[in-house]
Amino acid sequence: NPPKDYAKWQGLAEAVVAHLVERYGKDEVLTWYFEVWNEPDISYWHGTPEEYYKLYDAAAAGVKAALPGARVGGPATTGPGGKTRDGGPDGGYKLLKGFLEHVRDTKQPLDFISFHAKGQPRIANGEVTMGINHELRDVDAGFKLIASFPEFRKLPVILSEADPEGCAACSEKMNPANAYRNGTLYPAYTAAAYARIFQLADEHDINLIAMLSWAFEFEGRDTFEGFRSLATNGIDKPVLNFFRMAAKMSGERVEVESTGAVPLDVIRETGVRGAPDVDGLATVNGRKAMVMVWNYQDRIRDDPATAANVIVNGLPAGVKRARVREWVIDETHSNAYTAWKAMGSPAQLTAAEAAELQAVGQLQEVGGAKSVAVAGGVVRLEETLPGESLRLYEVSW
Repeated sequence: NPPKDYAKWQGLAEAVVAHLVERYGKDEVLTWYFEVWNEPDISYWHGTPEEYYKLYDAAAAGVKAALPGARVGGPATTGPGGKTRDGGPDGGYKLLKGFLEHVRDTKQPLDFISFHAKGQPRIANGEVTMGINHELRDVDAGFKLIASFPEFRKLPVILSEADPEGCAACSEKMNPANAYRNGTLYPAYTAAAYARIFQLADEHDINLIAMLSWAFEFEGRDTFEGFRSLATNGIDKPVLNFFRMAAKMSGERVEVESTGAVPLDVIRETGVRGAPDVDGLATVNGRKAMVMVWNYQDRIRDDPATAANVIVNGLPAGVKRARVREWVIDETHSNAYTAWKAMGSPAQLTAAEAAELQAVGQLQEVGGAKSVAVAGGVVRLEETLPGESLRLYEVSW
């Protein structure tokens, strides 16, 4: 609800930031991003858009009073790609647009822009079909809108929720489609989605700095109950190993071309409903390249194993050998869910069962480091990618 006294709200924001500076230090807090409210276009805000703008102005003033260089932004609206029944833009788009107009016209401080993007999985005949195109439409619409404001198009953009769907607290008991969260479909989806989000940022020339998973910890619930969490009762899920893979990538993102990739315009409009998406992300940092590849389909049954030839170009002249390491997420690697089902799917775990699942739930390196030949600055790697699987290669020289 809107505050009864906006001056008191401003004072609260100032007091909180002042406390944080005292506790953690000015230099630390200057690295933080203060987002004002959450999804004010839906039931999390019972006031008008104009009252939210006033709330933002007061909060920003309080943050800046306590720490002038602090970063403040928003509006953390829901996905801007949705449509009303008459085909017009929904509330997420309208409030994001109105917010940017307000900040532009009133010269309020704005250090970053945030909004949310969600997919839309459905279940039919007992099988989940993901809706990656819905998430990408949200991103596309939001980026296009931000790019239409010359004053803001270079500001950092944060997708402060970027997920396959919206209800983290809805388990598969409540929504059977959410069973995807337990296994390899979740990390494969996330890899394919993040790659296209980067492509959309490039297409719209947007300064994208983060995509955040809106995931939680749910205590006292059954193991693998299907909440949007990265772990369940202390057991890491395969999706957490996707983030562990991503954390190994650093330096500069470099171009990836794949003959098996679903084109951006197709996946944005219809998802991955024909041939699987076999694609990758890559970074280079000094004398090390990291290449993540995946095999993804919106429906598991439509995703057969496929051969993948990974070619890394551009190693320096004179390099004859490279060192290669490899990490895998699939049905039998980095996957506690498969092991849990083999145990008989116990809702509550014994200490021995928990210890076993904690071990197999870690990101698994396969084969150990190996030396491979480099010919003309090129490293060639050949693998088979099972359906809904990911591999990360580290190539160093």
